[in-house]
Formats: sequence, C-alpha cells, structure tokens
Amino acid sequence: MQDRFVTFKIGKVKNIALVAHDGKKKEMIEWCERNKEILKHHSLCGTGTTARLITEKTDLPVKGYNSGPLGGDQQIGAKIVEGSIDFIIFLWDPLEAQPHDPDVKALLRIAVVYDVPIANNLATADFLLHSEYMNTTYERKVENFAKKVQDRVEKMK
Repeated sequence: MQDRFVTFKIGKVKNIALVAHDGKKKEMIEWCERNKEILKHHSLCGTGTTARLITEKTDLPVKGYNSGPLGGDQQIGAKIVEGSIDFIIFLWDPLEAQPHDPDVKALLRIAVVYDVPIANNLATADFLLHSEYMNTTYERKVENFAKKVQDRVEKMK
C-alpha cells in the first residue's frame, strides 16, 4: 500500500465497453460492423439497447447491462473500478439533452480517474481500435487511492 501508483495490466484480449445514446446507435452499429473482424477477438459489453442492437445487427456477442437511464452507465463505471473494463467507446450525443446526464458525467469521470481510454467519437474510436496496443499488453498506472486515504488519516491524527 506504500506505492504511489497501482498498475493495471491490459491483456491482449481487451474488455471493451460499447455505449451509445439513441441518436448515435446507428453510427455505433455501423462502426461495429466495419470493425467486426477486430472486435470479434475481444470481450464486449455495453448498455442495454446498444448491446442488444449490436448483437442483433452484427452477430458480435455483447454482454448487456441495464440501459443507461436505468443504471447501465453506473454498472459500467463499477466494472471500471473493479478493473474489468480496458477501454470504452461511448458515442454520446452532444446536441441532445440526456435525462441521465449526471450518470454520463460520472462514467466519464471514473474513466479518467482510472486512466481508462475512452473514445467519444468515431475518429477516436478508430484510433484506439487500430492502435499498436490492440495487439499487445499495456500497463496503465493509476494513483493508489488507498494510500491517499491512509495519508489523509495520518494527517488527521
């Protein structure tokens, strides 16, 4: 617990979360279809409707969580904290108000806190998916929050 950072190893098989707001679902499905040959070698999950539609339209197996407004964004956030999401493709619609906007912001925040790569548009998704790191392992360093809490407690004594 003395180390300042904790290292998370991303294996060759990536755990990829796929999330898309309603106005971006069609783009997500088309992107998945174009990249099917790469995606089929990785473990995919996503929020409710997005996961179901990708599976139906592309035959890619996508583990579905709840829809975003029903807690799916938070479920994916919890998986990030557990270390079981390696990166996220989250096509959000910046021109459409979302009733679950606090959940969206929480997901984006937790991805940054845990140094999880996140693509919010197709160009970034392409860069991630076609990166040299897709075929190898990668280590990302995350601040050791347990140590930070311990240090705070020590200062209060």
